Amino acid sequence: MPGLKALTPRGRSFLASGVAALVCAMVLGEQDLLRVAVLIIAMPLIASLVVTRTRYRLSCTRRLGPARVQAGEESTVTLRLENVTRLPTGLLLVEDTLQYALGTRPRFVLDRMEPRGVREIDYKVGSDLRGRFPIGPLSVRIADPFGLVELARSFTITDTLVVTPEVVPLPPVRLSGDYTGGGDSRTRSVAAAGDDDVAPREYRQGDDLRRVHWRSTARRGELMVRREEQEWQSRGALLLDTRRYAHRGEGPRSSFEVAVSAAASIGVHLSAEGLALRLVTDQGARQTVDTGQSWSLLDTLAVVKQSSSRSLEHGIGVLRQGGGEGLIIAVLGAVDPEEALALARLRHPGVTAVAVLLDLAGWDGSGAEHAQASRSVLTGAGWRVLDLPVGASLATVWPEAGNSRSAA
Repeated sequence: MPGLKALTPRGRSFLASGVAALVCAMVLGEQDLLRVAVLIIAMPLIASLVVTRTRYRLSCTRRLGPARVQAGEESTVTLRLENVTRLPTGLLLVEDTLQYALGTRPRFVLDRMEPRGVREIDYKVGSDLRGRFPIGPLSVRIADPFGLVELARSFTITDTLVVTPEVVPLPPVRLSGDYTGGGDSRTRSVAAAGDDDVAPREYRQGDDLRRVHWRSTARRGELMVRREEQEWQSRGALLLDTRRYAHRGEGPRSSFEVAVSAAASIGVHLSAEGLALRLVTDQGARQTVDTGQSWSLLDTLAVVKQSSSRSLEHGIGVLRQGGGEGLIIAVLGAVDPEEALALARLRHPGVTAVAVLLDLAGWDGSGAEHAQASRSVLTGAGWRVLDLPVGASLATVWPEAGNSRSAA
């Protein structure tokens, strides 16, 4: 019965034709037609018996290169199939499972795999939409050479392709006075005032023996070394406006996707500059990104969605309670003057505040008056405001972030 269920439409047609020929041969008494009927019936039955009784064992691995791509870019998927038995396989029909956003399902035909044989298959995937997309599981259909029987088997392994927002390289900008810890130097000596002021620590494998602090070693009874330099971490906050009502358009070219791309570009740029970031949305705190860990920010922004909130209150509250940031950057959609005033109060002496305002009038022609009023409120409080027109690259307006004269 499992073999009969594995019959393809061609196999069922052969079986039905053979049965019909057999009935006709018995009614008409035609011996030659009887022989033909037996042959036609035997072919799918023998094929199903061979396919279902042969015990194939296949192993499969999948490799993504790379596993994280920007929207619009492609990744190469490499499938490695291995026949781990001593029997050669028949015809193999291989199909991998993909979501619609990644394209059509790739299908391949492998004629025969010798015992212990290995086959590698490559194909490309990509998406204009950001997100996390599962790839797999892989299904293999084993068929006979005549296409009469087809037996389907599936693997369980799946992999995930992360499609991150588009990241635009930004030019270096001097955001003066701004990072906690101050200045260009990120380290401060703690051993300048003499041995008594040294902050020693335990010896670690690889430490320079010239840094051994003998007085502390004698006191503690274990080898101690000078803590010559202490890292001072620069910190900043990145606010992303995800409110559905504050954005215009749909799809990859909507203002929301432009805002997400802008936030990703700014986050990657500042992380490379040695700044630890705190990502905040209108829903509250989302993530803290350590220096050089911009991939975690991109993974978060890959799945961020629009919210139903109509206020920035929660996000502003998180920024107000956090403190300690020398830099605040806000990527904003439609902001009314009252919300702009609440944002303006976040800035105080010693803090650099930059607002990236999307020109929503370019999407639907509305909101120009509110945008101008909000811009005036922010600049009046010392914010540096960057207007991002529709279709423009953030890199073209980013140099204005370093111009303190753009704030009143």
